[in-house]
Amino acid sequence: MSLHQIGLVENSRRQIADILAGRDPRLLAVVGPCSIHDVNAGIEYGQRLAALARELDDRVVVVMRAYFEKPRTNVGWPGLILDPDLDGSGDVARGLWLARRFLGAMLDLGLPTATEFLDPVSPQYIAELVCWAAIGARTSESQMHRQVASGLSMPLGFKNGTDGSVDGAINAIKTAAMAHTYLGISGDGCVAALRSLGNPNCHVVLRGGTNGPNYAAGHVESAESKLVGAGLPAKIVVDCSHDNSRHRPKRQPEVLASVMHQIVEGSRSIVGVMIESNLFGGNQTMSGRAGKLRYGVSITDGCLDWPNTEMILRNAHAALAPRFGLQSDWSSVRRTERVEEGVPAASA
Repeated sequence: MSLHQIGLVENSRRQIADILAGRDPRLLAVVGPCSIHDVNAGIEYGQRLAALARELDDRVVVVMRAYFEKPRTNVGWPGLILDPDLDGSGDVARGLWLARRFLGAMLDLGLPTATEFLDPVSPQYIAELVCWAAIGARTSESQMHRQVASGLSMPLGFKNGTDGSVDGAINAIKTAAMAHTYLGISGDGCVAALRSLGNPNCHVVLRGGTNGPNYAAGHVESAESKLVGAGLPAKIVVDCSHDNSRHRPKRQPEVLASVMHQIVEGSRSIVGVMIESNLFGGNQTMSGRAGKLRYGVSITDGCLDWPNTEMILRNAHAALAPRFGLQSDWSSVRRTERVEEGVPAASA
């Protein structure tokens, strides 16, 4: 890592921690593709996002979503680290090299980075390049993942369970804040007993569940109450995708509009949002050979296209004006934040 990259990671982690603690009034926005499968397309996306992030930085801290591991309910592509050539060959060494190269490229652009840690070993190889991390809905209740989270140095979000319950995520936050001893990989690549000090910067991510979305004011207030009852800060990030959008990427602007309305109305517990976005909208079926894939289109979850992503982030920035002592026409912002289902996504 270069000195520039080290400095950016340290500063970004501190800024995000300040947002979670309420010391920084800006909004955290984790934005980017559902997964990175084409490094070149990801870098082009990052270049666009970096330029926008610099414009919005006074009110929004934009973080690049760089996900390299994909949890599977059944079968499917496991992510760039485990299958970088998209053909089942499993060249993990190349996958880790590509992941590090991509994270470094984002940091060189000035973009903080975010990822989800799925395999408990992978953080040893890429964690120093990551500014914010997530533990997913399927793994938030895993003791091993809670222990790994306790040893990570970046702020981390535990997603609610696949059923929509936040209880598991709240228990995970309490567990990850404690010191642990657990089996892992040492800096020399050997199996070792690792000792963590605890991670004080963990929080809940609301992503909906099988019972439906959970981003509305009532859901947020319920999560607040449970966090306070557990003796934890009521700080929440809302995932605008997944079950909150009912897996329809064009509904993410509606979710974000609702979240921003809650913030404008005075909510202090919502400190961040997540948006799945790519150069072009929707997704595509993986053919097994990267050369047959459409450039800039997700091969995992469907994503919002770049023009609409730029629009809703600018609108979120405008909506935050009153928090910074400025005027904002929130009614006009809300009118432009709906992306109709009938509008075709841009194509490659």
